[in-house]
Amino acid sequence: MSELHHLSTQQLITGLQTKQFSSLDLTEHFIKRIDALDSKINSFITHTSETARAQAQAADEMRAQGDMRPLLGVPMAHKDIFCTQGVLTTCGSKMLHNFVSPYNATIVTNIDKAGMISLGKLNMDEFAMGSDTSSSYYGAVHNPWNLEHVPGGSSGGSASAVAAGFIPLATASDTGGSIRQPASFCGLTGIKPTYGRVSRFGMIAYASSLDQAGSMGRSAKDCAYLLQPMIGHDPRDATSIKHDMPDYIQDINEAEAKAGNSDKPLAGLRIGVAKEYFGEGLDAEVDQLVRAALQQYEDLGATVVEVTITDPEITLATYYMLAPAEASSNLSRFDGVRFGYRCENPKDLIDLYTRSRSEGFGPEVQRRILMGTYALSAGYFDAYYTKAQKIRRIIVKDFDDAFKNCDVIASPTAPTPAYKLSENLDSATMYLGDVYTIGVNLAGLPALSQPVGLTSEGLPVGLQLIGQHWQESELLTTAHLFQQHTDHHLQHSAIAKETV
Repeated sequence: MSELHHLSTQQLITGLQTKQFSSLDLTEHFIKRIDALDSKINSFITHTSETARAQAQAADEMRAQGDMRPLLGVPMAHKDIFCTQGVLTTCGSKMLHNFVSPYNATIVTNIDKAGMISLGKLNMDEFAMGSDTSSSYYGAVHNPWNLEHVPGGSSGGSASAVAAGFIPLATASDTGGSIRQPASFCGLTGIKPTYGRVSRFGMIAYASSLDQAGSMGRSAKDCAYLLQPMIGHDPRDATSIKHDMPDYIQDINEAEAKAGNSDKPLAGLRIGVAKEYFGEGLDAEVDQLVRAALQQYEDLGATVVEVTITDPEITLATYYMLAPAEASSNLSRFDGVRFGYRCENPKDLIDLYTRSRSEGFGPEVQRRILMGTYALSAGYFDAYYTKAQKIRRIIVKDFDDAFKNCDVIASPTAPTPAYKLSENLDSATMYLGDVYTIGVNLAGLPALSQPVGLTSEGLPVGLQLIGQHWQESELLTTAHLFQQHTDHHLQHSAIAKETV
């Protein structure tokens, strides 16, 4: 029982079905680990332990009565960007330090319907704006592999909690790499689905044309289990798209059965590699580990082909014009009037607005709001925002052209492994950490990060797989078959190795 947190989601489900342990046993195990060890990590903002115990007890009773839902009684936790009825939902910001949501985000409702047990809300960069989870009003999050290093962001709480063995699965969101980059830094698998695949209703907006919810786990199959109940059309979200509903676990199982005992399970798969992803700024060890993983893919039968994509520096500039512009618009609703933080003793309405926003938002959020407001202002809209939208269309076309020659595109997830928290990177340097991931969001494509090894300092490195629209199954099955023949995803962080 002391190593329940080392089990895969499939093993947890089997253990519950065969009564090796109960949901309450599982829940108590994870709560005990969180209580004992999260002071080192700071991955949780809000704990819902008592509610979780009640949910677990109810799940055990339902399972005893024949309830066959596979995820019934499996613990997880939500990034604090998703509204959760009756629970504090802060988005990592002082602005929402007292906001208890009166309703659930659609994905929260869907995961509840699947019978999962929520252990709380996870720390994050304020309003999802950041790449290292150091901008949270609730304090920086530490990487379970090395506490002196960052876990990535903005979903750093989700990544660190899974990597520390506090939960087997976590929800996360990705606007420019906020699932994939922390998955890379923390040695996890994380998937950002196609834009429109998962409802954004109840997800506090950063940049509405880029935001998408996804899942994190230790393996591709873990991610598939959590992503399954999250997907589907939602009439409450105007960007939610009606599309065929895949069964990710069935697709993975069928691909595995088809591969059988073959030593070339990925025969026929064409992996596109662009030289633009391996240029200046890429850490030498990251380059080496990613190239070694591509060789492993070839050994498993895949073919590597050369493709061309938009220069990542152009993509980066485009993203940091469009995302702050949308943030400026979305965050205008936080004005100290209806909910959230309000300054004390305002002199008048202007003072209320000004001080509430200045005191409620942190420096990085203020910086992006100002950048976006400038880009949208009279005289600059056409020069900046409109031009960036035109370049965005070119980025989409470049991906479309690349996919004419390959099935998936591979790249490093991030240019470096996790850096030290004490480095206090300036914003421009931090933004470069998203250079390989943001094109996916601009094009609305699905993408996945999977672990491919450790640096000489013992820090994880991730490889990114980018798929065509609606092809999450291909990404998940590809990564799963790779993980069936490698053990990178089975490595444990220093904190995960600790027993309590």
